[in-house]
Amino acid sequence: MTVKHPTIALTGATGFLGSHLMAALLEKGHRVIVLGRSSRDATLSQRIAGLLKWFDKENLTDRLEMADIDLSKARLGLGLSKYNKLCQEVEQIIHCASDTSFTEGKREQVFESNILGLKNILAFASDARVQFFHYISTAFACGQDEPICLEQLPQANDFLNVYEESKAQAEKEIAQFCDRQSLAYTIIRPTIVYGDSRTGRSLKFNALYYPLRSLMAIRDIYINDLQNNGGKRSKAHGIYLDEEGYLFLPLKIVLPKSGGLNLIPVNYFVEATLRIIKNAHPGGIYHLSNTAPVKMETVISFSKQFMKMKGVEMAYAISPQNNHRNPAEELFDRFVKAYLPYMHDNRQFDRTNTDAATSHLQPPAFTNAVFNRCMDYAVAVEWGDKLKQYGALT
Repeated sequence: MTVKHPTIALTGATGFLGSHLMAALLEKGHRVIVLGRSSRDATLSQRIAGLLKWFDKENLTDRLEMADIDLSKARLGLGLSKYNKLCQEVEQIIHCASDTSFTEGKREQVFESNILGLKNILAFASDARVQFFHYISTAFACGQDEPICLEQLPQANDFLNVYEESKAQAEKEIAQFCDRQSLAYTIIRPTIVYGDSRTGRSLKFNALYYPLRSLMAIRDIYINDLQNNGGKRSKAHGIYLDEEGYLFLPLKIVLPKSGGLNLIPVNYFVEATLRIIKNAHPGGIYHLSNTAPVKMETVISFSKQFMKMKGVEMAYAISPQNNHRNPAEELFDRFVKAYLPYMHDNRQFDRTNTDAATSHLQPPAFTNAVFNRCMDYAVAVEWGDKLKQYGALT
């Protein structure tokens, strides 16, 4: 018996999560209509072709279509006839496109992308009378002061950054609009997503990767100083290479309290999202989270082994001793400022809806082997620089 899969319009297919969803939907037999834009360097078709090459899914283009759209414009910037044709063909929408910038200086840009652009894709959902509108949000839309985040619309007013704030507002606007228009919707909330736990492959290297890349960059500065410049600068701060080739780098990562990173691999995100779409309940909110967050001490332990370093430690709360930062510590603090709050996060995420829709599918453990696979791949592709040949994420 042939299973009929709904035709899905997907935004954000040139991004990290959206590209993985596109590849998986095509693999499952869905007809996918990518709603996206050309970049300065490549057309939308070229960008998607490069991503399919990276995924090794170039043989699945018979079920793939593309529409070059503009979310900031009515009718998605399309002519009336093309827009009406799109409305007739689309059965479900996955809205994955968003601006993930954290900094307050980009508030206007983030809200323009995540809120203003939302209005036109919702209007399209209404005009198309889709079966479901699926929104990829973030688990952190619940707000920073919620110890237990429920699978319900956010009530908080305090957020760690403008990105979280914009996603919380977007969730409310989606719910209000869809309720008024009698449209079924779901909100899918992943925590911090890293690469594929089975292969280590990834298309993007922020979130978990950025602090690790920063630590490696600092390490390399001092190794270069010791090996090529006589090491005067390093030795002044007690930095040296020991007999085993390990760099001793006195660097305290200071956090206000103990906590961890709530990590899920992208392969879990994809499988859980596909199950939710298949078993979606109208108005359902779903947390794709890890019930066992990874302690920062564990991440640091893995990092020191991988990078052949000693001396990196965790320190909690602010004390006069912790206030005196050496140059390596000051550099690390500056690099990872935006990510520090997620390193000591103790929020718990309700998974009642998620467990019901996914048959209790859980993310794999973040082990040393998984860490090494992901870091090996990141280093091998020079933190994404070598992926430019695919036009990925440009």
